[in-house]
Amino acid sequence: MTIYVGLSGWTYAGWRGVFYPPKLPHKRELAYAAAHVNSIEINGTFYSLQRPSSFERWRDETPDDFLFALKGPRFLTHMKKLTGVEEALANFFASGVLALNHKLGPILWQLPPVLRFDADRMARFFSQLPRDTAQALNLARHHGPRLVGRSHLAIDRVRPMRHALEPRHDSFAEPESLALMRRYNIALVAADSSRWSRYESRTADFAYARLHGGEETYVSGYDDAQLRDWAGWVRREARGGRDVFVYFDNDAKVRAPADAIALAKLLKIRRQPGSICASGAPSIT
Repeated sequence: MTIYVGLSGWTYAGWRGVFYPPKLPHKRELAYAAAHVNSIEINGTFYSLQRPSSFERWRDETPDDFLFALKGPRFLTHMKKLTGVEEALANFFASGVLALNHKLGPILWQLPPVLRFDADRMARFFSQLPRDTAQALNLARHHGPRLVGRSHLAIDRVRPMRHALEPRHDSFAEPESLALMRRYNIALVAADSSRWSRYESRTADFAYARLHGGEETYVSGYDDAQLRDWAGWVRREARGGRDVFVYFDNDAKVRAPADAIALAKLLKIRRQPGSICASGAPSIT
């Protein structure tokens, strides 16, 4: 069992000179953040396909015990509404995701508020998601022409992969939806926000929470009592050896770093950054 408490992204101009020391080079911001938390969500993957060189750099700039969660592309979730996404999924996993090696954590699929639960749609989508890096590599090999010359088609070893779902329509809290997520071991995200409902149900062998700011989304912070409540939630979810992931997304007022560090302290998580060298293990191609 491991508890990961971190940030939803790290490249925010408002953090400079507040969380990040004055004059810290922008290229050192990830390394600085990773010395204070043990996981970060990569948000850029939501907006566009990244390049293998970026994933390789992020892997090499973080401690050996660090983990990244990745937001799945909005092209799949918001534009295609999870339908007809075979090539788009292949492009995503070919874009360099697998270059993270052992630092690849859960894939987060955030749905738009207008998307209602549809059993057939969700079952088709869940069935296409790779359950380990070998499956992801096989899927990536079917990428489209836009990835020719800019793909990463190798893994260092076969590793399990996890997926989490953050729906924003209440139909996903119904029993049929929860049963389907349990069938495919998809974690239902516990999202704390003033805009959307918070769903809490154990649907996977790990837990995932996103703290957007309960009073004002993306803005409000968490006081001591609220953080103690979340620490209790983490401890309950971790019973039985389940890994737990918690990310603070209340970045607008630079509350996320302070809140993440405070929650980690309550949970007695101590950062002990290890080697940030890339693994020299041979690749499987």
